[in-house]
Amino acid sequence: MKTRRRFLQQSAFATAACFAGLPRLGAAELDASPLGEHRIDSIEIRRVKFRWPRPVGKNARIGVHGQHHQTNVAILRTEQGAEGWGLTGWEAGRDVELGMGKTVGELFDPASGIRDGVPKDFDFALHDLAGIILGLPVHEMLGGKGTKATPVYSGMIYFDELEPEDSPSGLGKVIENCAWDVDYGYRQLKVKIGRSGRWYPHDKGLKTDIEIVRRIHETFKDKGVEILVDANDMYSLEDAVAFLEGIGDVPLFWFEEPFQEDREKSRKLRDWMHANGFEKTYLADGEFNPDPKFCLELAKEGILDVNLHDTFGHGFTRWRSLMPKLVELDTLASPHAWGDRLKTHYTAQIAAGLGNCCTVEGVTCESDDIDYGDYPIKDGRIHVPDAPGFGMKLIG
Repeated sequence: MKTRRRFLQQSAFATAACFAGLPRLGAAELDASPLGEHRIDSIEIRRVKFRWPRPVGKNARIGVHGQHHQTNVAILRTEQGAEGWGLTGWEAGRDVELGMGKTVGELFDPASGIRDGVPKDFDFALHDLAGIILGLPVHEMLGGKGTKATPVYSGMIYFDELEPEDSPSGLGKVIENCAWDVDYGYRQLKVKIGRSGRWYPHDKGLKTDIEIVRRIHETFKDKGVEILVDANDMYSLEDAVAFLEGIGDVPLFWFEEPFQEDREKSRKLRDWMHANGFEKTYLADGEFNPDPKFCLELAKEGILDVNLHDTFGHGFTRWRSLMPKLVELDTLASPHAWGDRLKTHYTAQIAAGLGNCCTVEGVTCESDDIDYGDYPIKDGRIHVPDAPGFGMKLIG
């Protein structure tokens, strides 16, 4: 496993080095002086709407996710007319005074991110604003250590056979949704499992998890589709082993969150996987309610292959400091991006800028309020633009 992980990392770095153009500058080499010439003149919190291409059903823990959603963004403007924006947890209409009159340089260091005391709710907006002022895409500001075309998976394969509740559509609906995602450009599909935890009788739920994964593999294996599975912490160790025994020779890219992070259970599962034909399958964890320190311990002990801390929840700046630690521990990353396409694009910038990302979580969205920029998904990879900042715009 260590050898395979190192190969992936080296491949990503080699790919990045092949791009034509001027040599990439490290963040420490950037001329940050223009940031000291721009003072924050206004801060706005705006609510934006977005929609997924189809209704999304249940996962192992949560009920129907729906289709139409909204989120909040922070918009920062300087007295010279520069504007940057990004996802925030603050509510629209909130009276925001933090940073008013301060220079962007007082709030943000391109070599590391937001400065101490600046809420992470302005993390994305400040990265975007700094990139626009400096004329650099965020991935270049981060050092350009990765590839600008990173593998991407669809994160939208849920328990859609259960909907609508008054007339369940059956497992064929899940296959139909997989086909839509493959046609869209994905070559990795993350399949939700864990039906035995809440929505099905235990044995039937586990049997259905096995059946749907095998059906997806048989349907799409000739298209080069890789399968990832995610139990959302609703399996026991015994369930996890029974699931893997049930799918048999179906290859898995990773097994995500079989149960809440647990040293002994994870070690036993890892040992079983290595002894039973799943030695190439990554064990991925750290998304739901994680203990970052404990996750690093699991990585150090060779138990955790891929760290999944949320792009927003953990924080963009904190990811900048975490990634070198993961590289040192020979552990890969794939920051959790479920929810909206903004997080997918932020994560793609992390992958291109910091490297060490084995794949990006894709959340397909449309919006009348957001121009998501030029991040095409082609043949299973998401491509990041060279536009300044994150390369996305608000409409209106």
